[in-house]
Amino acid sequence: MKEKYTSLGLMSGTSGDGVDASMINSNGIDKFEVIKDKYFEYDSKIYKSIHHLKDRIFDYNDLSKLSKELKDLERKITLYHAKIIKEFINENNNFIVGFHGQTIYHNSQEKISMQLGDANLLNQLTNKKIIFNFRKNDISNGGEGAPLTPIYHQLIASQKKIGLPVCILNIGGISNVTLINKPINSFEIFSKDIGPGNCLIDNWVRKNSNQKFDLNGLLASNGKINEIIFEQAQELYKNRKNKNKVSYDTNDFDISFTRGLSIEDGAATLTEFTASILGESLSSFLNKIKFIDILVCGGGRKNKILVEGIKKNLPKRINLKLIDEFNINGDFIESQAFAFLAIRSIKKLPISFPNTTNCSRPISGGEIVDN
Repeated sequence: MKEKYTSLGLMSGTSGDGVDASMINSNGIDKFEVIKDKYFEYDSKIYKSIHHLKDRIFDYNDLSKLSKELKDLERKITLYHAKIIKEFINENNNFIVGFHGQTIYHNSQEKISMQLGDANLLNQLTNKKIIFNFRKNDISNGGEGAPLTPIYHQLIASQKKIGLPVCILNIGGISNVTLINKPINSFEIFSKDIGPGNCLIDNWVRKNSNQKFDLNGLLASNGKINEIIFEQAQELYKNRKNKNKVSYDTNDFDISFTRGLSIEDGAATLTEFTASILGESLSSFLNKIKFIDILVCGGGRKNKILVEGIKKNLPKRINLKLIDEFNINGDFIESQAFAFLAIRSIKKLPISFPNTTNCSRPISGGEIVDN
C-alpha cells in the first residue's frame, strides 16, 4: 500500500498566466520528497485567449456558444503541456502525470467545473500515464469540486513538523484556506474558498495597462484608496447572494465599481477591498480558535500591500506568516499537490472530504488515461 511513485504535477491556476510544474516522490499517504519545481509562462497568444474567453463566459450556455474557440484553445494548451512533460522526460523517464488543466469555468451551483486540456492527446504525445479530471467525482457526490489541496496541506504540516493547529492560506486567483487540527491520516482538515485573491487586482491591471499583475503591490502603493467606492463595494459584498459557497470562480467577482479611477487608485482600492474580505473571512472561519498561525502561499503572498492589508484586518490572536519561513517554496504548493493527488487517485485513496468540499463522504478522484 505504501509503494512509492514519481509524479509530475501540472497546475494552471485561475490567473491563467502559465503552468507550475512539480515532480515529487511519494507513497501517496504520509511521505513526500520534492525533486524539481519549475514555472512555464504561457506565450502571449495563449494567455490572451484564456482571458478573452473567460471574460465572455457567464453561464453554462456560453460554454456551448464558444465551443469551437474553447476546443482550439484546449489543443494549444495540451500541446504546451506536452512540451513541459518532454522536458522532464529528459531528466527522469519513469513518472506519472497529474494533469489539472486550465480552469476556464467553475460554478459549484451548476455542478460544473471545466478545465481545458485533452488527456487522451497528452497521453498520445508523451506516452505517459495521465491522471486528470480531479473534480468530477467530488461534484458527482455532492461536493463543490474545490478546494482539493487540503490533504496535501496536511501532509506538509506533518512532514515539516509544524505545530498544530495551523492554517494554510493559498492566495491565487481565488483564495482558499485549510485548517489542520491533527496529523496526516486523521482527515481532521477543514477548508473552503474565502474570497478573491489576485483576480480583481490582476483583472484591473490587465485591462488598464500592458502588465499582467501588480508586481509586489507597486501600483497599489502609489495609489489612493477611494473610500466612497470602497465602502459601496463592501456593502454590495455583504448583501451578495450565495454567501455559503465553499468554492468560487473568478467570474463570481467583478471590478465594475472601480470604473473611472486611475490605474494606481484602482489597484489601491481593489487591494484594500480584497484584503478586507480575506481578513473578515479568516476571522470568521477561525472564530473559535484562540491563537493560531496562518501560513501564506501562492502568488498573492508576494503582493506586500495585500498581505499587510490582510494583517491589518485580522485580530491579534491570528498570526500571518509566509510559508517560505518554514523552508517551503510557496510558489509550488498546488502543483506539488496535484502530483500527490495523482498518486492517491491511482491508489483509489480519497482526495476530497465532507469538511473540504461538502461532498457526502471521503471521495477518490482523478480519471486515468494509460494507452
